[in-house]
Amino acid sequence: MARDYGKEYREYHGNAEQRANRSSRNKARSKLASEGRVKLGDGKDVDHRNGNPKDNKRSNLSVMSRSKNRAKG
Repeated sequence: MARDYGKEYREYHGNAEQRANRSSRNKARSKLASEGRVKLGDGKDVDHRNGNPKDNKRSNLSVMSRSKNRAKG
């Protein structure tokens, strides 16, 4: 069965809540990039310790390898 990317975007990635989550994750990465903790192409992810992408408090953000972060949960 072929993957329907258009349907996937309409039903998940394109909805308002997921757009807000994505925006917040991008803001978190930008925040740590301005502090010099991450940079483009470094292979690192910004981890939200409590799992809430909208919680961008400094105490909730950490930097870890992409594979370690995506293996969580």
